[in-house]
Formats: sequence, C-alpha cells, structure tokens
Amino acid sequence: MTSAAEFRNSLGDSWIPTIYEDRIRKLRTRSFELDIPERENDPTIEMTLLGVELRVGRKRIACPDIETARYLAVFAILGCAKVAVPYDITQIGPLAAVLEDAWREMDRKFAESDRDASPQTIGKRRAAILRTIRTEIARIGAGEMMPLFNRSTRQRQN
Repeated sequence: MTSAAEFRNSLGDSWIPTIYEDRIRKLRTRSFELDIPERENDPTIEMTLLGVELRVGRKRIACPDIETARYLAVFAILGCAKVAVPYDITQIGPLAAVLEDAWREMDRKFAESDRDASPQTIGKRRAAILRTIRTEIARIGAGEMMPLFNRSTRQRQN
C-alpha cells in the first residue's frame, strides 16, 4: 500500500472517518477536547477510586464510565484533539465496539501491507495514514460544546 486513498479503499466501511461521519456525527453529540499530542498514542484505561480514567502519556482524562473511556481511547490512539461524543449514553458502548473493531482491522492491514519494507518506511506510511485520518476527522468536526435542545414546551395559559 502506498497511499492513504488505497488504504481507505482496502478498508471500505471500516475506515474510521467514514464511521465517524456516517454514524456518530448524525447523532446528537457534544464536543470533547482531548489535550493530547497529535500523533499515534498508546492510551490505557484505568479504574481508580474516583472512577474511570483514560491515561495518554502523562495526561489523565476523567471519564464517566468504561464505555466512554473505550470510545475516547480509539481517538486518543489516532491523536485526535477534538471529537464528538454521543449525548445519548446508550449509544456510546456500541459505537466504541465498532470503532475498536475498525482500529483492529486497520492495525492488521498495517501489519500485512508492509512486510517487506524497512521499519522507517513502515513508520512513515503509518504516520501519513494516521495524519490523513486526523485531518478528515477535524474536517468533519466535533460539533457544539453542548447539543441544542430545540423542543417546544407546553406552558399553562391562565
């Protein structure tokens, strides 16, 4: 694989920006800012006495539950600074599973595609593809800090 476009085509529906645009951004979401470096990271999910934390390097991000931590971990791996999180907490778990599966598929394709290349070439290709993913997710956007609730309320008329 030489380019991000070829890599995207080989993944099809497992391309993370496609999942993000088609399945996540269509929902009511709120933006979440991850204060992490824009590179491939190795996040860990930790259970503490105060709850669940996502640790990326020296940064610790408090999460309300394990599903949210799993969801954010995929974007932390990619180095995305700002992402949309579904407002409906029942949607986060299934979407986290879809994103994790897509990441595993990408990681497997990375390993398969460059078996005969040098480590430097593999690293450059991987970094270029991840940069493309970050750029596409940033282009799609993270939305508003809080979702809009445009619903009319019925009030008593006296």
